[in-house]
Amino acid sequence: MSFDTATAFWTLAPGQGALREEPLPAPGEGEVQVRALFGGISRGTEALVFQGRVPESEWQRMRAPFQAGDFPWPVKYGYVSVGVIEAGSAPLLGREVFCLYPHQDRYVVPAAAVTPLPVGLPAARAVLAANMETAINGCWDAEPRLGDRIAVIGAGVVGALVAWLCAAIPGTRVCLVDIAPGRAELARALGVDFCLAEQAPVDNDLVVHASGNPEGLRLALALAGDEARVVEMSWYGDREASLPLGEAFHSRRLRLVASQVGRLPAERTPRWDPGRRLALALDLLRDPRLDALISGESDFSDLPALMPRLAAAAGEVLCHRLRYPTPD
Repeated sequence: MSFDTATAFWTLAPGQGALREEPLPAPGEGEVQVRALFGGISRGTEALVFQGRVPESEWQRMRAPFQAGDFPWPVKYGYVSVGVIEAGSAPLLGREVFCLYPHQDRYVVPAAAVTPLPVGLPAARAVLAANMETAINGCWDAEPRLGDRIAVIGAGVVGALVAWLCAAIPGTRVCLVDIAPGRAELARALGVDFCLAEQAPVDNDLVVHASGNPEGLRLALALAGDEARVVEMSWYGDREASLPLGEAFHSRRLRLVASQVGRLPAERTPRWDPGRRLALALDLLRDPRLDALISGESDFSDLPALMPRLAAAAGEVLCHRLRYPTPD
């Protein structure tokens, strides 16, 4: 493999992607060259990008940090890369790092764009970092409190992480809710209670919705107690969500709050920035129970054939990990 070229995955049309070779510049002053070890596919957001379902109104806000090309396509998209520094800034040489970079086997970025993995975090688990950041932001927006009854709807990666984080607060009673009975095993692995949608407890102090399905948001309103907060973490792309905002929504004084990882909550910004949040996410990932969120692994070379299947897999896929080739 030549070090003056790299291979990247591009979405070329709705449901169609390919690997492309492109030039790899030498790292300049203040830059590093990263050899990817593992990548992760954010099935929800990346499926919408791959299917061409990002609304035109969101083309700029949805840009990934090192995205190439423009929506709708062709576009090089993604934001989960774990690799090792093989050239550039001397203090970082040989360090394993996380970077918000698209699916590519080698790349050059500013040294400030990579975050070294903390001691005790395996590179293979660090692919969950972007999901953990989203979950942290969701918890900040949700404001769970001591003793709260909390329902988290949607046992995907983000929902499961939110439930896991909330369950660590003393006195909380957290239930992870899903329509798939098989997700009970995931909840057990994380030490969180589980129930099917039709058995979910009502009168909750807080409900977090992360299923990606508007029906889940309707359920969230039904499970919330009077004056409770409902946090919406799902993004529907070009779909609309219809909600029963008549009936008892107003008389129960429910609060519906949007959460999105692209912006920190206003009260955090004087002290926090994305770098500090990412460092927290990586530190939290040292818990080996979180390996249960990795539902499969494939070679990077298989991504053009794999991505259509992942995008169509609905709730069956958690985090699918990509494995990059090791040098000869």
